[in-house]
Amino acid sequence: MKKLLFTLLLTSCISFAQDGLTQSSIQAVLTGNQLQVVQLAEAFPEEKYDWRPAEGISSVGEALLHVAGANYFLASKLGFAPPEDIDIMGLSKITGKENIIAALKKSNEFVLKNITKVEDGTLDEEVDFGFMKSNKLGGLLAIMEHNGEHKGQLIAYARTNGVVPPWSK
Repeated sequence: MKKLLFTLLLTSCISFAQDGLTQSSIQAVLTGNQLQVVQLAEAFPEEKYDWRPAEGISSVGEALLHVAGANYFLASKLGFAPPEDIDIMGLSKITGKENIIAALKKSNEFVLKNITKVEDGTLDEEVDFGFMKSNKLGGLLAIMEHNGEHKGQLIAYARTNGVVPPWSK
């Protein structure tokens, strides 16, 4: 897995020389994080999707849908409207392992496709994300960090439930 991440990052950095280097580097790291979140989602048995560590804390399924929703939300603040068939506020109503994974994958593809469309000359433009004001570069980094944060959450959920992250076997 580490070799794949390194190859993705190196390839994207070489391919884009200086134009889009930041965006393609973030895209490469995010691709690795997203892959591992999907692998965790697939490794959990369906009956564990409603498991939560305590009352009031997100379940496995809710955490995955939260990641999907945040992908769309953050990208929308960068100027990329979600696909017409996506109701960001309705994502929480999705049930079933297969449907949740499909929603997550669709949001991952959407955000990956749009990261490289952020033009270099606009990276320092201020954006109000609602919970913070940042420039567009900060928004791209927030997308990457947010996925990594919830990957860690899902690793803890997995280990607690006897689910071994597939890349660590």
